[in-house]
This record gives sequence, structure tokens and C-alpha cells, in this order.
Amino acid sequence: MLQFKNPSDVYAFAYRQKRDGKTIGFAPTMGYLHEGHASLFKKAAANSDVVIASSFVNPTQFGEREDFIHYPKNPVRDAMLAESCGVHALFLPNTEAIYPNGEEITVKVNARTDVLCGKSRPGHFDGVATVLSKLFTIVQPDHVYFGMKDAQQVAIVQALIQSFHFPIKLIACPIIREPDGLAKSSRNVRLRPDERREAPFIYQGLQHGHCCIKKGERNFDRIIATVSNYYHSHLKLGQIDYVDALNYPELKRMHPEMHGKIIIAVAVCYDQARLIDNITIEC
Repeated sequence: MLQFKNPSDVYAFAYRQKRDGKTIGFAPTMGYLHEGHASLFKKAAANSDVVIASSFVNPTQFGEREDFIHYPKNPVRDAMLAESCGVHALFLPNTEAIYPNGEEITVKVNARTDVLCGKSRPGHFDGVATVLSKLFTIVQPDHVYFGMKDAQQVAIVQALIQSFHFPIKLIACPIIREPDGLAKSSRNVRLRPDERREAPFIYQGLQHGHCCIKKGERNFDRIIATVSNYYHSHLKLGQIDYVDALNYPELKRMHPEMHGKIIIAVAVCYDQARLIDNITIEC
């Protein structure tokens, strides 16, 4: 597996692949890789001739109170995992490589950001859209792979690709879970043992909401109340940031009652970790 730190080297590598008629699958990450990332790499390897991954902790998507400095990193392990999953080239830039002129030019996201995580993280998705615009230009992918654990991000990336006419197809991949249902996340290592024992209730609460929909409930507010009441009964250590139900990927309520594709999403804050999870349902 090749490793690059300079954007021009990645661009040249990608250019050669496309000149030779090969398709490029790209999985951008912030490193500290786990099985969820591995599933993206394997999906890309199965559908593309060449797989490129990036590992870059993007400072512009961290808020003032978020811990950018101590975001977990393990580049040696990351490289081993990426190579074992079929990645051909790993892009490991530093901040200066991605932002050579600081933040002179950025991307502003005007829709799909005032709900879910975006509601309490102003500017976060502007940072995501800015760095992805740069990475898409450097890597020149045919397909990009994102996990549905951050479903709001997937919806915004879809809008970014459409709005800027990137010639890219977005592949949204299923959430990878622990045997007890907890969504895989680099933040799970920050949970205390008692928090880790409680955290599977997050997914169980979403399943509780899904069951209500399967039984015929179509009122958004009643579904939210059902899931919230479950959490109030089962989460003693975690603090609920939000529970919401919306049409997806619009992230709005497009109809008076549930219709089409729906997302039920939640964020729960523990002492050193904020966990998100969701399920999507066709109504």
C-alpha cells in the first residue's frame, strides 16, 4: 500500500489510474480506524479498481468546546488495517497540506444543518463540506463511501455532490454494530465500564420506535415521545442531547404524518463521549 502526505502526489497517482481507465473508490476518515471503517474499505474494494482512503483530523469541523487536540490517533495501526482491507493508497496529510492558506475560502452549508447534530454544533458541517470539497478535488473519485452512523453527514454529502456537480456517486454503507447493538465508534473507547454496559440501550430505544411504526403509528411526535420515554427509563448515566424523527435525506417533516423514508436519530452524552445512532425506515 502506498502512503502519501502531499496532495499533489495523491492527485498525480489518481490521475494515472483514471488515465488507464480504472475506477477510484474513496473513503475519507478521521483515522483511529475500526470495523466500521473496514467495512467501507472492503465495499470500495469490491466495487472499484483502486481504493484510496484518507486519514485527516479536520480542525474546521470541531467547535470551540470540542476536543480537537486529544482526538484519538493511531496511524501505524490505521495503515495496517487499511492495507488488510484492500486499500491501495492512504492519504495522510497535515493541516498545512489541506489548508495552505488557512481558511481563506470555505464552504457554507445552508440546508439540512439546523436539526440533529447540526443544531448544537454550528459550523460543523461547513467544516465537513469544506474539507470534502478539497479531498474530492485531490482524489478525483468515481465513488465515495460513507457510513450511515452519521446519517446527517451522508445527507449533506449527497447535497454537496449534487450542488457542486461533482462527478461522484455516493455509496451509503450500513452501520456496523457490536454484538450487543452499540454502533461502532472511535469514541466508544472513552466510555467507562458502567457507561459501556448502559450504551446498548441507545440502539434498543431506536428499535422500540421502529416497532411502533411497524404497528401502524405514523405521528412524528408520538414516535419521538415513545423513544424518549424508553431512554428516560433506561439511561441513568447518559444525558439525551436529542431524539428526533424526520424525512430522509431532506431532514425535514415533508408530510403531516410519516411518509416515505424516515430517520429516527439520537445523540447521548456521557462523561467523555457523545454517541450518535439512528435507524432509517420506509413508511
